[in-house]
Amino acid sequence: MSLLIKLDTNPTFEPKHAKPTAERLIAGDPSFKTWAFDESRGEPVRTGIWEATPGETHSIKGEVFEFCYILEGVVELTEKGEAPRIFKAGDSFVMKPGYVGVWKTIETVRKIYVTVG
Repeated sequence: MSLLIKLDTNPTFEPKHAKPTAERLIAGDPSFKTWAFDESRGEPVRTGIWEATPGETHSIKGEVFEFCYILEGVVELTEKGEAPRIFKAGDSFVMKPGYVGVWKTIETVRKIYVTVG
């Protein structure tokens, strides 16, 4: 097994399809696709590509640290108690453990993610 993994931003393998749970959904009918590149069981670090269609959900990180790089689309993130912030293609950000807020996908978004936790 190679220890060098390329994160292809347009993966050709089938993604995992998902919808937000009822308790996470705020508005719209968003759907999610995840192309996991490195999700070894027992490993705390996960990487891949994630895509979401427009909608609004509660975002709760718990004990997870997440780095995101937006490849395409536009999102508005509102951390609890803070002003909304817009992120678009070319932007990157980190959500630290304990982050609680709202994730609003304005235009279908695709991101590279790295999670630890």
